[in-house]
Amino acid sequence: MIAVDTNVLVHAHRHESPRHVLAEAAVRDLAESSSRWAIPVFCLGEFVRVVTHPRLFNPPHSADEACLAVRRLIASPSLTVLCPGPDYPALLVEAVQEGNAIGNLAFDAQIVALCREHGVARLMTEDRDFDRFAGLVTKRLAD
Repeated sequence: MIAVDTNVLVHAHRHESPRHVLAEAAVRDLAESSSRWAIPVFCLGEFVRVVTHPRLFNPPHSADEACLAVRRLIASPSLTVLCPGPDYPALLVEAVQEGNAIGNLAFDAQIVALCREHGVARLMTEDRDFDRFAGLVTKRLAD
């Protein structure tokens, strides 16, 4: 199973993104496939935060538009939304320490911990910061 990071979801949703066509095709292929794929639950909230942020996009999407996009994503029958379970706190601490994930990198450690807890070893992302974490193979859109 492959998990999808927030930046890929944003690229897929925002038409002005230079990675839009690649990201939209990648997410559509996953959503329409019978193969299981995943989105870490934290990425759904971050997606809404990013696409509705007026300093990042002009114009930003409305809350309704962002929620519609989330509803479309979670409608995929092959999607698993990764949520924290009982091992998550220990895995988070482990990932933070392993990757020296301070400041904004702590969010990445959350994603790593969720993936590890659910046995997900691949992450589709454009964020090279994930390369600091062992056992998580990153797939870029152009790969």
